[in-house]
Amino acid sequence: MTHKIILDCDPGHDDAIAILLAAHHPEIELLAITTVAGNQSVDKTALNALKVCSLANIRNVPIARGSERPLVREARHAPNIHGESGMDGPQLPAPDIEPVSQHAVELLIDLLLHSDGDITLVPTGPLTNIATAMRSEPAIIPKIAAISLMGGAIGVGNASPAGEFNIWADPEAAAIVFDCGRPIIMSPLEVTHQALATEDVLHQLRVAQRPVADFVVDLLDFFGATYRNVFGFPAPPVHDPCAVAAVVDPTILHTHNMRVEIETRGTWTSGRTVCDIYGKSGEKPNAFVGYALEAARFWEMLIGTLLTY
Repeated sequence: MTHKIILDCDPGHDDAIAILLAAHHPEIELLAITTVAGNQSVDKTALNALKVCSLANIRNVPIARGSERPLVREARHAPNIHGESGMDGPQLPAPDIEPVSQHAVELLIDLLLHSDGDITLVPTGPLTNIATAMRSEPAIIPKIAAISLMGGAIGVGNASPAGEFNIWADPEAAAIVFDCGRPIIMSPLEVTHQALATEDVLHQLRVAQRPVADFVVDLLDFFGATYRNVFGFPAPPVHDPCAVAAVVDPTILHTHNMRVEIETRGTWTSGRTVCDIYGKSGEKPNAFVGYALEAARFWEMLIGTLLTY
């Protein structure tokens, strides 16, 4: 079975790896890459997407630059994790492909309106583009087959004590998306922190001696250093490919169906994904929230795909 997806991202080390997985996995048809401000400014995230696709010879996928800032807040980035470029570490040449002239939101609306309702959205950054598209053209909402997103946390955050970065960066957008009524698969930090790029993973990529695999190793060397320094992790978690992998094989995630509300007003908790594990709110569930990852199968899928370049 082939899954049609649009990858909405903010590259970003792990977003870059998500692009590579989505573009070459045989069961995914990558219709477009849309970029958003998040890990860095949208100028930088769009440039990084173009660089990744140039390196990997991904030339049949439109890349569209999207929202410059959250819906109502000032833009907040993560240079302490991703560096000033948003993808520090590897030295990539200037891209030899161009973005499309269409804004990411317009491209999202066009692709969904003209679809058969068979497109899954895979957002791996702040949800600004997706929410803006939903507000601009509500007719796209019933056309969305599903949304597989990386974001949120059942427990503690990583951008604030309560908030995971993607949701914390634009909680108002997240509130719109989680309230849209379409099926949502959420890969929170509890899942992505199980996707650790250990030394064994890096070794499998190094010994291949291929340009794309070498690029991923360079990404993970930088990402690993910042995760050690900031969070004390022994190896870097590759968050965003989890949301792509969950489209290909939903059983790679263990999930609970529950209500998730987005806190937008709390002094200390803005950006928190409030996960109603025990059904205390009485509200209808709106997301399948991951709590565990089949890590060995995940890495088999990801490494196997990366080595096809």
